[in-house]
This record gives sequence, structure tokens and C-alpha cells, in this order.
Amino acid sequence: MDFARTIAVSLLLLLPQMAHAQKRIATGSVPPPQFADAQRKQKLAAAFPEIERLFKNYMERQQPPGAVLGVIIDGELVWVKSAGVREKTGNARVTPETVFRIASMTKSFTAMAILKLRDEGKLSLEDPVSRYVPELANLPYPTSDSQVLTVRHLLTHSEGFPEDNPWGDRQLAQSGETMRAWMKAGIPFSTSPGTVFEYSNYGFAILGQIVAKASGRPYADYVRDNILKPLGMNSSTFEMSSVPREHIALGYRREGDAWKPEPILAHGSFGAMGGLWTNAHDLARYVAFLISAFPPRDEPERGPIKRSSAREMQQAWRAQPASAFRAAVDAPLQLSASSYGYGLGVTQDCRFGHVVGHGGGLPGYGSLMRWLPEYGVGLIGMSNQTYQGFNNLFNDTLSALHRTGALQPRIAQPSQALLKAQSDVSQLIIKWDDALANRIAADNLFLDVAADVRASRWKTLAEQHGTCRPATTIDPENALRGEWRMMCDRGWLNVFITLAPTMPPKIQLININPVLQPDAEMTRTAETIVKLLGAWDAKVVEAIAAPGFDVERMRRQLAAAAAWGSCKVGEPLSGNGTRNSAIRLTCENGPLAARIGLDANTRKLTSLDLVPLREQRCVP
Repeated sequence: MDFARTIAVSLLLLLPQMAHAQKRIATGSVPPPQFADAQRKQKLAAAFPEIERLFKNYMERQQPPGAVLGVIIDGELVWVKSAGVREKTGNARVTPETVFRIASMTKSFTAMAILKLRDEGKLSLEDPVSRYVPELANLPYPTSDSQVLTVRHLLTHSEGFPEDNPWGDRQLAQSGETMRAWMKAGIPFSTSPGTVFEYSNYGFAILGQIVAKASGRPYADYVRDNILKPLGMNSSTFEMSSVPREHIALGYRREGDAWKPEPILAHGSFGAMGGLWTNAHDLARYVAFLISAFPPRDEPERGPIKRSSAREMQQAWRAQPASAFRAAVDAPLQLSASSYGYGLGVTQDCRFGHVVGHGGGLPGYGSLMRWLPEYGVGLIGMSNQTYQGFNNLFNDTLSALHRTGALQPRIAQPSQALLKAQSDVSQLIIKWDDALANRIAADNLFLDVAADVRASRWKTLAEQHGTCRPATTIDPENALRGEWRMMCDRGWLNVFITLAPTMPPKIQLININPVLQPDAEMTRTAETIVKLLGAWDAKVVEAIAAPGFDVERMRRQLAAAAAWGSCKVGEPLSGNGTRNSAIRLTCENGPLAARIGLDANTRKLTSLDLVPLREQRCVP
């Protein structure tokens, strides 16, 4: 390599560090979301007796030799219970200090090691794997247009290798020499790299080789000194021999009514995919650290990797097929959308928008960790039975926490720019001012709807509603977008604004939803509709329907709305209160809006639409 090329390559390698050094920070411009309830931890604790009952039932029903369950809230292991035995001979009891092998949960530790090396400039996620594993330099690809295998492909199970459970589980103790010989002989592809998700233990074993090569140290030593020790995970190890005998949970499998001990495989070349041993206290520290990466904020870094890298691990990088199913034909429809991050699964369902976790299963062991980053809550479970699952127990535990009413996500906080825009728009609604309007408007605002047209519309609002007053609060969707309610002499205005990507941020969108209270006839109609939801009555419908009203469509809507359960009339959402109103129906299984139209003269029903409100992620 000549001198000029050497300099060029060196500069390319320095670019990430140079970019980081030049990063400017607008401190406070995006306030971190916050929990609204200062008593949330105490309220969540009300679920602990129920969780203990669930765990007891789980042990009686599943009958694993031993298990431990823990709940993490705001960085603390606030509740932990153990049951059963860590070995059948002698019936030594499991305790929270008992060390289990956590199998594939090890994969996220391997991913964290890769990101630490990336952040240190020792590798790139886009590097070809063959740069660190020369045995794969001549790997035959399945198609001529296949992508070259990269570190990122391995991290996200996108390498195209065939899914290898349970084969991979039995390879933990393979020697490095054997693994190198296998790789040199080639690895079959089931798909082309970078196209689909397919779980590969082999791929994460290769990542362990990359950690060793890039760091210049054995994989286990690097993880111990750079992840486990900084997190205070002093009881965690890849070597069973380093664990005091009285703390080890021996693994078992059930054969009929008998328990058979599973031979414990040594840590070998496949250890990076599933070889770690840990206990409840250590695993809670690890989960707490990953949860603590949220939300983004300005406080000093305190982890083995940067918070931004820990968040990166917990993002969806490779999608998996989504599903919608019912537990029974009469049960609510449940959505599940799954993806893979870096060594972690990322999902969303009908209750929670961002769920992170990973399971682990090996001969003799089963484990699961799962957490809700935006809620500050996590769960851990470990057992010494082959492939023992915790999924249903975790679901029930989260349901118990949810029933307290305190399992709520952090609330977005408004930026100063959004608060200033709120004040300016409120003032403009109260009294139009051309100078103020021009000062706060992004260049599209009055191209989309001319200023004089807006002024005329807002004057009409003032005539309908009387004097309106500025709000003292705002409901931010994020730091630069939000909604508030202006109470007026008659009804109120729901105002929504979005700021543009300009400096300073100016207003690109204003939506005003005027609401007048339903009059007596509109209220009676809404109450009648709710009664009809419980039981159809043709005579009642005939009495409230205007000529030409589509009665059959109303019948179909009410029948479909039965899935929402019993409902009550709530507050108005929009409309003038006499001829048309959208009224919230608060129902057992989620909210509906009843959009009601009445004839101006006869006050009979001319239109009805029952609409699920968007605030409900999944409908029944």
C-alpha cells in the first residue's frame, strides 16, 4: 500500500471519531418524557401478591425442578421469588442467588460486545465477516447477486443460514479447531443473506469469533471485563467451575414421570450463542441497564456501552411476519408484530407499543427476560428444566401490573418552542393579528389555507363559541407537536399544531376541532343508541329514525359493536350539538365514537356511524 493510500484509509477510519468530536448538542431542546404519577412504584407493588399467586400456580402446573421470577421497576429488582430445587439429589432449594445457564439470552451480551468494539472503532457492522474469520473467505454464496456476509447480518439473524434449533444447542463445547474446520468446509444457505429473518445459533457463534479477533482477547474474557464486571454482575460467568457448588442449578429433562439429569456442556467455540451462567440479581442488573437507555437524555453515561448503542440494540432491524389471532373464537383479536434487534427480540402488541426481550433454552435450562422500555418495567425468569417456558406467566404478570392502573408509559414533554407556539396560536384564535400570524407561520401554512380564509373561519368560531381562553396545559405528542383545549363561553376548541423543521421551528399545521355540548335531544338520542347496543328494539328505532334512514345498516353496526361490551355515554368529541355530534362511548373493551346526525326540524336520526377511536391500538 503506497503512502497516499495509507493516509486515505487512515482518514476514513477516523471519520466516525471526528464526527463524534464535532457533535453539537442543543441541551434541553427535546425534554425527556416523564412518568406522570409520582406514586407509580407503590401502586405497581399492589400487584405483588397476585404475582406471587401466579408464580405458585405456575410451579404447581408446570412442575419444573426449580425456578426464579423477578420484577424490575426503575432499575431495581423490587420483587423476586424462588421455588423448587436446584438439584434433585438432596433437594437443595433454589434461591435468588442460584446460578442458572441462560442459553440464548447470552446472544444480547455478544451483541453488546460487538457494539462496544464498534464504538471503539475496532470494527464496523458493515464489515465483511471474512475480515475477521478468514475461514469464511471462500464461502460459496447461493446466488450470484447475494450480498457479502456482514457483521450486521449475523447480529440480526439475516445471514441466510438455516435455522439451527436444536442442533446448535448441542454445540456449546465444540473446540475452536472443529468450528474452524466446519467453516472452512462451508455453510449451507437456506436463503440469500440480507433478505429474511432466520434464527441462527451458528451466526452468533461466529460473532464470538469476531469479538475475539477484533479485541485480541478470548471472547469470554472480553465479555467478563467489559460488560459483566462494569455492571456488577460478579456471579455471572462462562465457566461453571468458577461458581460455588452450592449455588449451581443442575439441569434436568422430564422423561415420563421421571427426571433425568442433563449433562452440562463446557464453554467452547459456540459459547457466544448460549453459554452464560447468571443469577437473578445479576440478570436484573443487566436488564435494568438496558431499560435505563430510555429515554434519551443529557445525563452522564454510566454503562459498559453508550446509551445510544444500548437503544440501538433494542430497535427493530429485521422484521418477522406479523400475526393477528384470537385465543378463542369469542376472544378479542390480538395483534403481534415481531422483529429482531441486535441479540434481542422487539415486538409490539395490542397493549404495549415497544416490548423487548429474549428467551433461552438449552438441554437442562429455560429462561426469559422481557421489558417495556417506555414503562420502566421488566421481568426475568429462569428454570433448570429443558426448554422451560415463561411466556404465559410473563403475560399474566404484566396483566396483574396493568390492572393496578399504574403501568403507564412516560409522557412526552413539550419543548419551549412548542409552548411558545401554543401561546401564540391561542392568542391568534382569541384575536387575529396579521403581524403575529406572519411571524409564527411556516412558509406552507398560508399557502395551504390562505390567511384571510383562516381569519374568517376563526371569526365564525368566535361567533359560535363566544370568548375562548388560553389553556394552561398541553398534551404533547412529542417535543414539536401537540394538542390543547381552549374552554369558551359555549363549548370548547381542541387545537392541534405541528412545528416545521425550520430554525426557529415555525408552525406548519393548525387544526381546530370545535365542540359544542349536545342539546337535550342529541343527548337522548345518544343514550337511546347505547340502550340499543344492549338489546335491539325495532319500535324504539322506528320512533327515533327519520324517513329514509338506513335502519338495516344501523342494525349491522350495533351487532358488530357488541364486541366492545357494554357502553356508557361520554363527552362530546366534535359537532355543533344540535344537528351533528360525535360523542365518546366508553365501553368495556375500548372506546367508540358515535357520530350522530339529526334532522334540523324533526330532530329525528338521519345518520349514524359507530367508529373505533384511534387511541385504541387494536380493536376487539
